[in-house]
Amino acid sequence: MSERRKAEARLRESETQFRVMAETAGSAIFIYKGDKFDYVNPATEAITGYSRQELLNMNFWDIAHPDMRDMIRQRGLDRQAGKPNVPTRYEIKVVRKDGEVRWIDFAAGVIGVGGNPSGFGSGFDITERKRAQQLQSALYRIAETARLSSDLQQLYTSIHAILSELMYAKNCYIAYYDPTTDIVSFPYFVDEYDPPPSPRAMRRGITEYVLRTGEPLLATTEILEELENQGEVDRIGEPSLDWMGVPLKKGNETFGVLVLQTYEPNVRYGEKEKQILSFVSQQIANAIEIKRNEEALRSSEARYRTLVQSAVYGIYLISVDDRFTDVNPALVSMLGYERAEEVLGLHLVPDVFVNPEEHARLVQQYRQTQRVEGVEVKWRRKDGRQITVRLSGRAVLDHHGHVTGFEIIAEDVTERLAIEEQLRQSQRMEAVGRLGGGIAHDFNNLLTVIRGNTELLLEEVKTAHLRAEVEEIGKAADRATELTVQLLAFSRQQVLAPKVLELNTVISNMEGFLRRLLGEDVELSTKSQPDLGRVKADPGQVEQVIMNLAVNARDAMPHGGKLSVELENICLDEKYARAHRDVAPGDYIRMRVTDTGIGMDRTTRSRIFEPFFTTKPAGQGTGLGLSTVYGIVQQSGGHIWVDSEIGKGTAFEIYLPRVSEPAAKIAQRSADPEIPKGTETVLLVEDEDGVRELVSQILVKNGYKVIEAAEGEEALRICDSRPERLDLLLTDVVLKSMNGGELAQLLVAKYPHLKVLYMSGYSDDAVEHRGVFSGNSAFLQKPFSTRALVQKMREVLDSTPK
Repeated sequence: MSERRKAEARLRESETQFRVMAETAGSAIFIYKGDKFDYVNPATEAITGYSRQELLNMNFWDIAHPDMRDMIRQRGLDRQAGKPNVPTRYEIKVVRKDGEVRWIDFAAGVIGVGGNPSGFGSGFDITERKRAQQLQSALYRIAETARLSSDLQQLYTSIHAILSELMYAKNCYIAYYDPTTDIVSFPYFVDEYDPPPSPRAMRRGITEYVLRTGEPLLATTEILEELENQGEVDRIGEPSLDWMGVPLKKGNETFGVLVLQTYEPNVRYGEKEKQILSFVSQQIANAIEIKRNEEALRSSEARYRTLVQSAVYGIYLISVDDRFTDVNPALVSMLGYERAEEVLGLHLVPDVFVNPEEHARLVQQYRQTQRVEGVEVKWRRKDGRQITVRLSGRAVLDHHGHVTGFEIIAEDVTERLAIEEQLRQSQRMEAVGRLGGGIAHDFNNLLTVIRGNTELLLEEVKTAHLRAEVEEIGKAADRATELTVQLLAFSRQQVLAPKVLELNTVISNMEGFLRRLLGEDVELSTKSQPDLGRVKADPGQVEQVIMNLAVNARDAMPHGGKLSVELENICLDEKYARAHRDVAPGDYIRMRVTDTGIGMDRTTRSRIFEPFFTTKPAGQGTGLGLSTVYGIVQQSGGHIWVDSEIGKGTAFEIYLPRVSEPAAKIAQRSADPEIPKGTETVLLVEDEDGVRELVSQILVKNGYKVIEAAEGEEALRICDSRPERLDLLLTDVVLKSMNGGELAQLLVAKYPHLKVLYMSGYSDDAVEHRGVFSGNSAFLQKPFSTRALVQKMREVLDSTPK
C-alpha cells in the first residue's frame, strides 16, 4: 500500500509539473481524445482566439483549415489507433475564431491517460515566418511569371495561384480602367456566384470607388452599408462578407483594381491580409504592365526592363566574370550610388562583397543548382557602411544550356535583423530578470530574519570579540541585501518612489561626490541644456544609475581620462521608434555619459547588461552594476543604448520620458533619531515563522502589545474572539488563504480606526497586482532593520486619517 501511495504521489507530482510547464509555455500544448479536446494550455487559447471552455466543447478538427482538415483528422485518428509510419511533425494551417488563418509548426504523439491512448499535440506559431518566406517567394515568382507567361491570361491565372498561397483567394478578379473611353473592363473574373461582368461605363460600384480614390479598401458588410448610405457606392452583384480591393498603379496613376472576396463566415479578411495584398500589388501591377507592354510592343526587352526598373527590391544581372551587366534603380540606391553607370563599373569582389568567402560559396552554389534562395551576405556601400543583403536568383542559360550570367534579386534586411536582435536580447534579459526577481524575494525573507536577530544580539552581547563577530554577520547581511536590491533593480521589480525631477539639479548635487569617486586623474565634465525639461523617476535610483556608470567609466580608465555627462531635450520620431524596439515616439531627456577609456568589442557590448557578467578579475566585481542601470532605466519608462569600440571609449545614452509637471522638492536626510516606542496593540499577520517571531520580539521589546497570526483566516478568528481595540494591522502582502489587501478590507470594515502597514519581500508589481497600492497605503520592503520597522509603524500610527 505504501508503494502504491508513493506511485500516486509521483503521478500527481508529474501531472503538476506537466501542468506548470504547459501553462507557462509559449507554444500551444493540448491533449485530445478521439475528436474532442481534453486539455489546452493558455498558448493554445492565444493562438486560436478561442477560450479554454470553448475549445473543450469543440472537436479538435474544428480549428483546422478546410484545406487540411481531412488530412489532420485522419492522421490524428491513425496515430491514436497505433498505426505505423504516421508523420509526427508537419506544418498545418488553422483558422482562428476571428477567421484569421495561422500557420503552425505542429508536432503530435500519443500518450496514455487513465490507461487509454490520447493524442498529444504541440505547436509554434510560424505565421510571420511563413508569410515572410511566402512574400519573398511570391515577389520573385510574380516577376518570374511575368517573364515566362506567354500571354496576359496565363499571367492572371498564375497570379491568382500565387495569391492563393498567401491567403484565401477563391474569389478573385482584376479590373482595368481606360481613361480614354471611360470604360471599366474585367479581363479576369473568378467568383462562386457572379458571372464575369461585361465592360461598362464608370459608375458608382465598389470597384470604381477604389479606382477613384486610389487607396486600398477592406469592405465588410457594415462598411459597405455605410458607403452606400453616404452615396459613395451602389451595390452590384451578390453581396460578400468581405470585399478587399487594392489599386494597381503605374507611378501615381491607378489603372486597375485587384480584388479578393469571401462569402464564408469562417474565412474573413483583416488588416494583415490587406497589407499583404497591398505589398504584392505593386509587383503584380508591374507584372501586368510588363505583359501589356509586351503584347503591345512584342518586345521581351521592354517587358524585362519595365519589371526591373520599377521593382521595390534591388535586381541585377552579373556576368560569369563577376561584373555587373545590368542594375535597377533600387540596387543603385541600396549601394549608395547615384547613377547606374557607377555600379556597372564595379567588381563584386572586392568592391561589393565584404567577405570574398561568401561570394565564392555563392558562385559554387549557383554552378551546382543554377539558383539560390534567401542567402544572406554582407555588402559594402559606397560610403563604406556594411549592410546585410538577402539574395535570391537563378543562373541565366544560353540556348545550349551554358551559364552566361546570373539574375539576382537583393533585399536589404539590415534594419530588420537589427530589430530581431533587439527582440532576442530583450527576451533574454526579461527571462533572467524574472529569475532574479524570484530569487530576491526568497532572500528578502531570510535576510529579514538574519538582520533582525543580529540587531537583537548586538543589544545583548557585551563581550568585545563576540560583538565583532556578530557585527560581521550584520555586515554580510547588508552586502546580501545590496545584492537583492540590485537583482530587483535589474528585473524591474523594485518598489520605486518616483518624483518629478530636474536632472541637472541631481547631477549638480552629485558633482562633488562624483569627483571623489573618480579620483584626481579623471576629469569630470558636465553640460546641460539651459531650458532642460523634467522627468519622473525615483531620485535615489537616478543617483544609483549615475554612480554605477561613473564607476564603470573609472574602471575603464586605469591611467586617467575624461568622463562627460551631457543633458539635453530631444524628440524621438516614428522613424527612430521603428528602428528601436519598445520605444514610443515622443519627448525625452537624453543623458549621454561618455568616457575616454579602453572601450569594448562587439561581444562584450552585447552582454554588458546581463546580470553577473563582468570582465573584471574574480573577486573584483559582482557583475550587477550595469544590469542594475538597465533595470532602473526600463522600470522608469526609459531605455538605454551603448556605443563603444576598442580604444575609442564608451558612450551610454539614456532616454527618460519628459513630463510637464513642476519638480518636487527632495527632502534632505537628517541624523537618525532615537527609535520610538509605543504601547498600542498590533495584529501581526505573517506566514513565515522566522519573520513573524522576529517582528513580534522587536515590537514587544519596544513596548507594543502583539497579537500573532500565521494567515488571514486565523487573524479573522482571533479578532472575532477578542473584543479589545486594535490599533494597527501589520501584515505581509502575500498570504496563503487570502492576501493582505483582502484581510485589511475586512478588518477596516470592523475597526474603522484601524491603521494598516503592509510588508513584503515581493516586487512592487506583485504587490500592485494584489490591490495594495491604492490610495495612501503604507508599505515596508523586506528586508528591513529594527529602526526602519519601528519608525515606519510610528509614522503610520501617528498619521491623521484621510
